[in-house]
Amino acid sequence: MTNAAAPISNRWTRLVGVRHPIVQEGLGPFRTPRLAAAVSNAGGLGTVSMPGMPEDIESGARTFRQHIEECASLTDKPFAVNIPVGVDAAGKVLPFTDSYIRMVLEARRSDSEIARRLTVMTTSAGFPGDYIGMIKDAGMIHQHKVGATRQAIKAAEAGVDVVLAAGFEMGGHAPAAKVHTYVLVPSITEAVDVPVLLTGGARDGRGLAAALAMGADGVAMGTRFITSHDNSDWHPGYIQALLDAKEGDDVAFDGVYGPCRGLRNAASEALLDHTSGDAPLDPVALVRWKIESMQRAQTTGDTINSIVMTGQVASAINDLVDVAEFVPRMAQEAADVLNGLAASLTGAEPVLAGA
Repeated sequence: MTNAAAPISNRWTRLVGVRHPIVQEGLGPFRTPRLAAAVSNAGGLGTVSMPGMPEDIESGARTFRQHIEECASLTDKPFAVNIPVGVDAAGKVLPFTDSYIRMVLEARRSDSEIARRLTVMTTSAGFPGDYIGMIKDAGMIHQHKVGATRQAIKAAEAGVDVVLAAGFEMGGHAPAAKVHTYVLVPSITEAVDVPVLLTGGARDGRGLAAALAMGADGVAMGTRFITSHDNSDWHPGYIQALLDAKEGDDVAFDGVYGPCRGLRNAASEALLDHTSGDAPLDPVALVRWKIESMQRAQTTGDTINSIVMTGQVASAINDLVDVAEFVPRMAQEAADVLNGLAASLTGAEPVLAGA
């Protein structure tokens, strides 16, 4: 598909400079540089995830930069970073958020090769406020994840370039409004003029076609990319647990920034019962404890006593994919679905995209 016309080209693909309207979601708090590079090389937009919230914030920022540099060494295509905008009980931005955002901007200033590739920053969890201007002044494309229409309007009016509409079925940190994509995405696309990406529930070209039909410009996926051959940094036990998941095996519980969706196991049940064993009572320490539990599942494969984040879509995923083949195939499948539907309405023979 390298030389053929992309089956789907729209304002988002042109804005970001990628072939296919497919994004690999932020998948922290562990390593994703290799996976991000694979997605970008396949024509989508890969995302380097933030590496947790260590007590030594500067050490975390250095690790984050190392991941960015690794991704930049593996692709010459655009890629993104994802940084949650966490706040404390008083509404003050947590120190790691500020440190990570400033590190990204400094990395671009000091390294022209990073600046050429790292062109998108995705924020989530809380309103990015003053960081919107900083990101824009740095020449980056700013995507912000929201879980409600009012949040989308606020972000777009503040100058965000792209809105990610996050449905409650998504894995990891899910929106507090608990609205699912089928309701949320059409409402947001009607309310804002900026490109919108659906995140939550997509796994193949049919999901991309549905998102486009609802007015979105593309999709972002986490669970589908976790379960890929290219996700070589994560423990195989974690990936297998997602492949084994059935409908109803996921649950939403109290996460770091609000609701979090993952597998139902001893760790998530303890959080649901608010009897999380040795979990600290201090709010900041509890946040760090949860993030470390998430990392432990990803690094050691402990899928029983550690938090295993996943979306509901895991129940529909039973195989590992090769990203290089999967991304263009998914885009072509979406185009074929839409062409077929159009033909069924007009009675004409479907025309394959790129033909």
